[in-house]
Amino acid sequence: MATERVSKRAKTDGSEFGNELPQTYVEGFHDKTAVELMPYRPLGGNTDLQVSILSFGGSSLGSVFRDTDKQESIDTVLYALKHGVNLIDTAPWYGHGKAETVLGEALKPVPREAYILTTKVGRYLPDPMEMFDFTAERVTKSVDESLARLGVDYIDVIQVHDPEFCPYTDIIVEETLPALVKLQEQGKVKMIGMTGYPLSVQKEIISKFPGKLSTILTYCHYSMNDYSLTKDLQWFKDRGLGIINASAISMGLLTHRGPPAWHPATAEIKKACADAAKYCEEQGVNISTLAMAFTLSNPDIPTTLVSTASLERIKKNIAACTYQLTEKEKAASDHIMATYFKPLNDAGREHWEGAEVREHWNTIGAKKEALISTRYASYLRTASPMAPPP
Repeated sequence: MATERVSKRAKTDGSEFGNELPQTYVEGFHDKTAVELMPYRPLGGNTDLQVSILSFGGSSLGSVFRDTDKQESIDTVLYALKHGVNLIDTAPWYGHGKAETVLGEALKPVPREAYILTTKVGRYLPDPMEMFDFTAERVTKSVDESLARLGVDYIDVIQVHDPEFCPYTDIIVEETLPALVKLQEQGKVKMIGMTGYPLSVQKEIISKFPGKLSTILTYCHYSMNDYSLTKDLQWFKDRGLGIINASAISMGLLTHRGPPAWHPATAEIKKACADAAKYCEEQGVNISTLAMAFTLSNPDIPTTLVSTASLERIKKNIAACTYQLTEKEKAASDHIMATYFKPLNDAGREHWEGAEVREHWNTIGAKKEALISTRYASYLRTASPMAPPP
């Protein structure tokens, strides 16, 4: 189907609506009025992509957070796409293949040009001994598995999933990424990107890799309680990288019900968020509404992933793209930023970097050395002497 482009209506929330419908617009598939309402921004870097400020995270499709209904999951994806969301991110790790499989079913009736699809390699199974594998052989196989589950001929962006768990970053630079470049040359993937929680690890790998990378995905680093991404935005832009943000509510911290038990944030962060949520409740406002507005309104953040398998929730998330805070909500937002979150960020205690990596290797324990020497044997035989892994 041909892509139609027309002028868009004026701004209503301070975001960039652009002058045209996005390149992903397909006449006959999309709800044109909804797409005209959706704000779009350049993803940036060398991507040449226009993305909706809200993008769809596929983790919920894998029943990662709760039991989900497959048909509602499919309906949720279709609603998001038809109403202007044009970037979908998933991974083999989400439900250990389930998320990609459900997403593949949802995408069957959707024109391929109607969405930008990103997935990942490197993280797979719940068993800590089998969870990560960044070898060239495994990531190559992983892309073929993802293509089959998703039912597509190519992936727009293939990303290295959580490289901070790799024992040596040089494995990513010298083995993982070159394997992805070969897949790019074969036409199976269009672009290559990085993900991960510690921005320092992404920057280290990007600095070392001589080839072309196109995107970074960062989560929980641009939200009300942690906006440290702003310190590195220019660094990534200077290297031609488009930026995908994730988790405006910081994986549940910025909700009235609070984060899940497994959340890795420090006690200090959890208390600050809980106190902020309590204040908002006392004022009769929803902290999650404030969190969404904070993240989506920044023109320097091209797009932010939200994950849901709920049709009702995706409708609310899309509505948030054009919602304007009331004066009461603005006052509450200003108060919790100044009282709870700015002190965290000013003190550099807004993150939990390193906590999950330490827990992972502690769980593996005495088997760590054997795991590394076996899994990465081919790399270690040719590598220069290196410091011990974390």
